[in-house]
Amino acid sequence: MTDNSALDPEDRKIVTLARSARARNGVPEGAAVRDDTGRTYVAATVELPSLRLSALRTAVAMAVASGAKSLEAAAVVTDAESASEQDLAAVRDLGGPGTPVLVAGADGTVRSTVTAG
Repeated sequence: MTDNSALDPEDRKIVTLARSARARNGVPEGAAVRDDTGRTYVAATVELPSLRLSALRTAVAMAVASGAKSLEAAAVVTDAESASEQDLAAVRDLGGPGTPVLVAGADGTVRSTVTAG
């Protein structure tokens, strides 16, 4: 586990936003990404009969749809131990292989930081 007080304030912000999205919508995951200009995109799990997207892939899609050219960081609040390979691939596609992904539990405590590479 990572001591959240040691996190960069901008990283703490995306973890908080991801946690809020998860709680507000009552879904399995919340996520937030920060693009190369500092803009943030927040999303929750999408579960429709014809469309299923993880929160992280939804946040990446929102960034792309808004014109983001790259990512600085991503955060996901989940009960899973880590981000899925598909989620990491989406982050890597936009942010590159070194983009950090903060994985936090429901309480917002960062359990690990992985790279999209």
